[in-house]
Order: sequence, then structure tokens, then C-alpha cells
Amino acid sequence: MAESRTGVTRDRLLTGALACLLDQGIAKTSARTIAAAAGVNQALIFYHFGSVDALLAAACRRAAEQRVARYRERLAGVTSLAGLLDVGREIHAAEHADGNVAVLAQLLAGAQANPQLGPATAAGLHLWIAEIEVVLERVVTGTPLAGLVDPPGLARAVAASFIGLELYDGVDPAGSTRAFTALDQLAALAALIDDRNPVVRRAVSAALRHGVKKSAGSRREGGAEETSKRRRPSPGGDPAKRAASTGPSDVDP
Repeated sequence: MAESRTGVTRDRLLTGALACLLDQGIAKTSARTIAAAAGVNQALIFYHFGSVDALLAAACRRAAEQRVARYRERLAGVTSLAGLLDVGREIHAAEHADGNVAVLAQLLAGAQANPQLGPATAAGLHLWIAEIEVVLERVVTGTPLAGLVDPPGLARAVAASFIGLELYDGVDPAGSTRAFTALDQLAALAALIDDRNPVVRRAVSAALRHGVKKSAGSRREGGAEETSKRRRPSPGGDPAKRAASTGPSDVDP
């Protein structure tokens, strides 16, 4: 019975912490406001978690676990890049409607200076990255992208882009809508990549590989040019050396 009451109290505190982040922001979230939202004595925060920061970190981890679990089955059913884009739009709409985007924004803001929130927020984001990485590994295999992209790195890029768009939505909804519309337009490209027609597949594969080689060549040329510029002596050179190398008639009296 005591363990049951303890679990209930911890759940209420975790829920209250997230509610405070959503309603009042990280700056106004305190032991008093969390306790009021949870309907318990604020001393219980320190009894169960040790500090407000530790409670917020635990709330962050639990919220991420719950959200990822909510979409795990949906993500498991994704079989193409176009399908992943569709699920991304679905997650965006649901997370925004539930207020989870606002909570994430507060956690990211607090994590910049909080030694406990930083690792907890990163751990929560890693749960999403791990799920996306599994999907990318599955949908890229057997497509022209296989061997051209790094699924772990791409998963992190996708997660970072999604977070950025979610936060952008809070300050410029119209701009965010345009960004998501542009992503929707990528569905046409994704459909080509997913196309099973061997002729289309060979054409897309050749174009992608050509683009990768060209991009790599441009980066190498740019790096070589920059190195050359750093090594190239200035037109005038060193004045003392220039004077020493000139004849008597070339030196000012």
C-alpha cells in the first residue's frame, strides 16, 4: 500500500512539473508551483527526487518515453521515405495540439544552463533518434540511397530539423507552414527513390552518385584553394627582404 501511494505521489509530481513548464515556463517553475499543480506538499518533491532540477529531469525522460511509445507502432509500419514524411506530419500535428512542443521549448531553454536538464533532454531526444534511425535503416536498404547516406547521422539531422521547425512554429506559424509544405514537396523525390522500376532506379542512382561525387569534388577544390591562399605570399612580400634583394639603384637614397 505504501509503495502504491509513493507511485501515485511521484506520478502527480511528474505530471505537475510538466504542467508547470507548459503553463508558466521554465523561469516560473519552482517547488511551490509544481506542488500546487500536483496538489501535494512541496516537501515531497525533495523527499522523492532530491531537488526541483532532478524532478524536471525525470519528468523530461518520462515524457519522452511516453511520446516515443505512442508512435512506435506507427513508425514500425513505415516502409518508405514518403511514408516517413507522412508520419512526421502526423507527429507534428499531434505534438503541437498536446502542448508537447511548448514543453520541449522550455526544456531546451533550461538545458542551456542547467547541468541536470541538459543530459536529461539529450537522453529524451536520443529516444526519438533511435526510433528514426531504425526506420531509415529499413527504408534506405535496397534503394539508390543505400551506401550514399549515413542513417545514424541522417537520423540526427532529421530529429534536429524537426525540433527546429517545431520551435519555429511558435514564433512564425506561417513560415513553419511553408517549411512543412516544402517538405511535403519532397515526397515526389522520395517516391522516385522508392520506385521499384529498375529503369527509374538506375537513373536515380546514377544521378545521386554523380551529385555526391560533384559535391565532394567541390569541397576538395574549395579546401585546396583556401590552403593555397594561406600559403601564397603577399604581392609585396617582406619589405626588408625586398630591399635586400634589390640593386643599389633600386633603393631609395
